[in-house]
Amino acid sequence: MYGGDIYSGHQRTKKTPVPKVTAERDLVVEDAASGFCGAVVGFDRSYDGDFVKLEDGRGAVRLFALREAAFLIDGKPVTLVRPTAQAAKQPARSASGSTRVEGLRARVARTSRIWVEGVHDAALVERVWGHDLRVEGVVVEHLEGLDNLGVRLTEFGPGPGARVGVLVDHLVTGSKETQLTTGLGPHVLVTGHPFIDVWQAVRPAAVGIEAWPTVPRGEDWKTGICARLGWGTPQEGWRRVYNAVGSFRDLEAPLIGAVERLIDFVTEPE
Repeated sequence: MYGGDIYSGHQRTKKTPVPKVTAERDLVVEDAASGFCGAVVGFDRSYDGDFVKLEDGRGAVRLFALREAAFLIDGKPVTLVRPTAQAAKQPARSASGSTRVEGLRARVARTSRIWVEGVHDAALVERVWGHDLRVEGVVVEHLEGLDNLGVRLTEFGPGPGARVGVLVDHLVTGSKETQLTTGLGPHVLVTGHPFIDVWQAVRPAAVGIEAWPTVPRGEDWKTGICARLGWGTPQEGWRRVYNAVGSFRDLEAPLIGAVERLIDFVTEPE
């Protein structure tokens, strides 16, 4: 009886979706139903939904429900959506965990110094605390061996405003290191860690091992470590260790505490 397509000759129109627009403050919109035109000045919420506050040119404020296609912008229907609350921006952190100072210009160096035993110690301190040291104007120098400490102190002459903080490896009771760093006066602070070498103050997990191997007394420690881990030469081993450290989280707590105390000591007011 109704042969053929009853919709023949009629083109089906696809409904165009109404764009969503964030109702930022001072955005001017028109309520499609009432014709009230005003700027967004706030929001309200009740048991039956969200509302936007619009203020017209005479200062009159009215509430309108945030419904789909309920508003016009330049005569075209839009759906207003409430702005999402943005999470407070967290301050950037340095590798040591301190708040990073943006746009930093390095401070003029203090007279006070931090001394470490060797270049590897200095490199790891710079890698983690470099930002903090530049903020405070603290220079780190290496002694090229703890045996040089006495001579260096005599040349430097520690005193008020010219303190020296010394970071020492293997600082344990009865060790040679402890004997060399005792009774150096009120303007010298010695801190350290119990590890044989600063490499060992890097967490094993950071360098991809379960634990640092034991090297017998009398055998060069770095050479023995590299041989047991298959790291090649000590130079190649050092590159592995250095590149594994990205922040204080890759270091053992005794080293972290020792460096933090030295920075406090050489920067605190007399």
